[in-house]
Amino acid sequence: MFRCTRSDAAIAGAIAIAMTMSPARVEAHLNSTGLGPVYDGAVHLLLSPEDLVPAFALALLAGLRGVRHGRSTLFALPAAWLLGGLVGIAAGSGSGTTTTVVSLLVLGTLVASDARLSLTMLTLLAVSLGLVHGFVNGVGMRPFGVGVQALIGLAAALFVLTALVVAFVVQLRQSWSRMAVRVLGSWIAASGLLMLGWVVHARS
Repeated sequence: MFRCTRSDAAIAGAIAIAMTMSPARVEAHLNSTGLGPVYDGAVHLLLSPEDLVPAFALALLAGLRGVRHGRSTLFALPAAWLLGGLVGIAAGSGSGTTTTVVSLLVLGTLVASDARLSLTMLTLLAVSLGLVHGFVNGVGMRPFGVGVQALIGLAAALFVLTALVVAFVVQLRQSWSRMAVRVLGSWIAASGLLMLGWVVHARS
């Protein structure tokens, strides 16, 4: 059994103080991994709920609709995200708070209601989500060369995430398992409502 002696506590305290007195550099937009901008872009997606959750919700919706819808979303979403990001880098300004609220509310509601969207409608939804969120991401990714590499990493991570979620949901056949996915959608929509309330309160 591990015992903490006074000397161990003193060493741990000294380490904690040293870490507190030597803060690391903070990144304004990208989360630096030290492995280059491509990996930074991939990590940015995974550590940004405002992007990760809407993409996750869209993948859930595509999985509920079946293989063809899932395959279309798998390619349309990352491609549109990359294109929107390139436009965002060129534009250099924009805001994403309203975008996140709308994405969470719309996609969460669609998943919760198990909306039977056509292949065309779902593809258009994926393209719209990718363009808008990609644009917001691109605004903060500069200079251009580094930003493009980060967007490529982000799009690659998005492709993998979408493939995994769609593949998992597509094979669900029991009614209770599909209902669990719909419950996830309701939680996402509820998160959107909470965020909407926060935005309204902040602006009042």
